[in-house]
Amino acid sequence: MLTLPRPLPTPRSTNSGALSAALLALLVVVGLIVLGLGLSVGSYNGLQARKTAVEQKIAALDSTYKRRFDLIPNLVETVKGAADFEQTTLQNVVEARAGVGRATLPADVTDPAQMEAYLKAQATLGGALSRLLVVAEQYPALKATQQFGELQAQLEGTENRINVARSDWTVAVAAYNTKLRSFPGNVIGGMFGFAELPQYKAEETERVVPKVDFGSKQ
Repeated sequence: MLTLPRPLPTPRSTNSGALSAALLALLVVVGLIVLGLGLSVGSYNGLQARKTAVEQKIAALDSTYKRRFDLIPNLVETVKGAADFEQTTLQNVVEARAGVGRATLPADVTDPAQMEAYLKAQATLGGALSRLLVVAEQYPALKATQQFGELQAQLEGTENRINVARSDWTVAVAAYNTKLRSFPGNVIGGMFGFAELPQYKAEETERVVPKVDFGSKQ
């Protein structure tokens, strides 16, 4: 009885295995690319969102500074009516306000020099205003006027809003800078030109909020 030889295995199964391995490798590569793109887009959007938040906070702070800026002419005119009021203190406020008018909020808030000039001008005005209000305590007739009382309430509210807006801005800047320094934000930030933003540091003249409660002294 003749025994037929077994057929040799065809190379098809080997080729099929190699094809499956190549397909799997391709799928892994594609998956990594998709994942990388997703992380990149998410990181970019996150940086952009935090930068927008910073811009909104600095705009809110600038708005409160402008409110204070607009209140000062009425304050100056009211104080002028007080007999023998200290003219040097009054003049310092007028000059500081003029300095704020020259150092407006820069269009590029990432420029440290321009931001420093802007904040320094606001700090100078805050300090001059604080000194003027302290001196005004010595003029009972001035404190008793209705207009001065109205300015008291408006200035007090404005100073409170300035403090809140300034705090909100520093928090937003810190969140943006932290994300920019972290991976993959540092890579994406470098690719798309995101730069760290200067952090706010209070000037000594701004650490003391102007006292506007003129009714406390007899």
